[in-house]
Amino acid sequence: MLYRRLGTSGLQLSALSFGAWVTFGQQVGRSLARDLLAMAHDRGVNFFDNAEVYNHGVAETLMGDVLADLRFPRDSYCVSSKVFFGSRANPLPTQRGLSRKHVIEACHQALQRLRVEHLDLYFCHRADPDTPIEETVAAMDMLVRQGKVLYWGTSEWSADEIREAHRVARENHMVAPRMEQPQYNLLHRERVEKEYADLYGAFGMGTTIWSPLASGLLTGKYNDGIPDESRLAQPGYEWLRSAVLEEGGDRLTKVRKLAPIAADLGVTQTQLAVAWCLLNPHVSTVMLGASRLEQLEHNLRALDVVAKLDDAVIKRIEAAVG
Repeated sequence: MLYRRLGTSGLQLSALSFGAWVTFGQQVGRSLARDLLAMAHDRGVNFFDNAEVYNHGVAETLMGDVLADLRFPRDSYCVSSKVFFGSRANPLPTQRGLSRKHVIEACHQALQRLRVEHLDLYFCHRADPDTPIEETVAAMDMLVRQGKVLYWGTSEWSADEIREAHRVARENHMVAPRMEQPQYNLLHRERVEKEYADLYGAFGMGTTIWSPLASGLLTGKYNDGIPDESRLAQPGYEWLRSAVLEEGGDRLTKVRKLAPIAADLGVTQTQLAVAWCLLNPHVSTVMLGASRLEQLEHNLRALDVVAKLDDAVIKRIEAAVG
């Protein structure tokens, strides 16, 4: 496994990490979750990502139970949660958002579900237009000083919102956000490569990127339709299906052009897409999801593909995706 610093912090995360979004509690039960985390940890993965909203808290409970079963040394892995959407199907105003009340209570609830004494990483899952950034920064600062959170960050915040959070932290001698969790893949690049471009140097920001496979689109498995067992076929994810297959098939056209490049390298489109994300020096870790052991093992081998992506290959990839 390769390890990278979380921005300019001293925390080193595995270049490939494992997340629970969509799968835990739906496609993945306790037995399989145990096998998946055991394999990931055995292969050097030291970051497991989660959120209060994933399956309304069930994903965190499942991960916490499995971590307790496996008895990994607590100092051998990092675990995260994210706050904003709430863990209930129809949350009340005090059960969602980034108010001091919800940020702190959601942290306590995540600690209970994950069965840990502290969160290594804690993210504001979205920006909250109804809460002053000063209030959110102060709540996160309190949790860090109490030792319940080690590093806090944002997810899908605009560059301006991140700058404002740093201004507030600096002027009030509070702990500033250390990382951002954005979507990043061959088909979704603008925010990470352009909007955030000056933030990495200015604030030492790291990124824990999600959806490196564009929710499976970059694997090529949707080229001829939606398989019944796929993520896009799951009830409740119609919005994701629409987003992934948007733009009148243009995204699928780009994905199909990647197939011969992967074939020439002797790798799969999945491994090519994950390895490409790792070329970006501002990517601290690429979060993988999996609902099968074979899938996780296959995706972890993307590390071996990075060395094959020379300048000529990169030019072919850029031409394929436009």
